[in-house]
Amino acid sequence: MAARDAVRLPGAQALPSRRDYLLLLSLGAIWGGSFFLIKLAIATVPPVTVAAGRILVGALLLGAVLALRGMRLPQDRAVWARLALMGTVGTVLPFALINWGETHIDSGLAAILMSAVPLLTIVLGHFLRSDEKITGGKAIALVLGGAGVVVLVGPDALRGLGADLLGQLAVLGACACYAVNSLTARGLARHPAEVVTFGMLAAAAVAAVPLSLLIDRPWQLDISSLSLLAVLALGVLPTALGYIIAFRIIAGAGAGFASFNNYLVPVFGVLWGMALLG
Repeated sequence: MAARDAVRLPGAQALPSRRDYLLLLSLGAIWGGSFFLIKLAIATVPPVTVAAGRILVGALLLGAVLALRGMRLPQDRAVWARLALMGTVGTVLPFALINWGETHIDSGLAAILMSAVPLLTIVLGHFLRSDEKITGGKAIALVLGGAGVVVLVGPDALRGLGADLLGQLAVLGACACYAVNSLTARGLARHPAEVVTFGMLAAAAVAAVPLSLLIDRPWQLDISSLSLLAVLALGVLPTALGYIIAFRIIAGAGAGFASFNNYLVPVFGVLWGMALLG
C-alpha cells in the first residue's frame, strides 16, 4: 500500500488522486454487476445461504492469497473488534437484506436504491470523524447525485405498500449498514486492504455459515448450476476483489469519496441488468 495510505495527519482531508478515480470507476462496475449475480443466485438458493456462500468463498480465496504472500494478520484485539463489527453489521446483515429485498424488487431498482449510501456515509462521517467533514465539493456531489437518483427511481418506483415497499426498505437498511462499515474501515487505513478484507470476511463467515446451516439446510436444497456459479462469482468479484478496492479507496481518499461509487452502481446495475437479464 502506498505511503499516503498508511500515514495521515489527524483531521486531514484526503484529496483523491487519478488512481482513486479509476478505482472508484472499477468498483462501481464490479458492485453494479453484483445485483445481476444475486438475481441469478436467489433463483434456487435462499438469501441467507447466498450471503454465507459468497462470504465463505471470498474468505477462503483471500486466506489463500495472504498465505501465499506471507502477509500477517493483526494481533491487536481492538482491530479484531472492528473487523468483527464490519463482518456482522457491515457484511452479513446488508448481504442478507439485499438478497431478501431482491426477492421482491428487480435488480435495477436495488442498484438505484444503493445510491443512498453516499448521503448516509457523509452525514454520519461529518459527526463521527474529524477527517470526514462535509466540504463544498461533497455537498455539490450529494445534491447532483441525489437529483440523479430521484430521476432514475421516479415516484412510481417508491409507491405502494406490501412486499415491494418492504423490499425497498430492506435495501435501504443495507445502505445504512454499508455507511457504518465504511466509516469503521477508515480507522483501519494503516493495515493492507487484503488483510482488512480477509479479517472482515472471516468474522462474517463465523456468523453467516452457522445461520445458513441452521435456517436453510443447504444440503437439502436443489441448487441449479447457474445459481452455484453466481454464488462463486459473487464471492470472487464483488466480495473479495470489490472490498479490496473499496478499502484501498477509503485508505487513500476517505470513506465519503469511496461512497460515491454508489452513484455509479445504479448506472452499471441497470446496464448489467438490461444486457444480461433483459
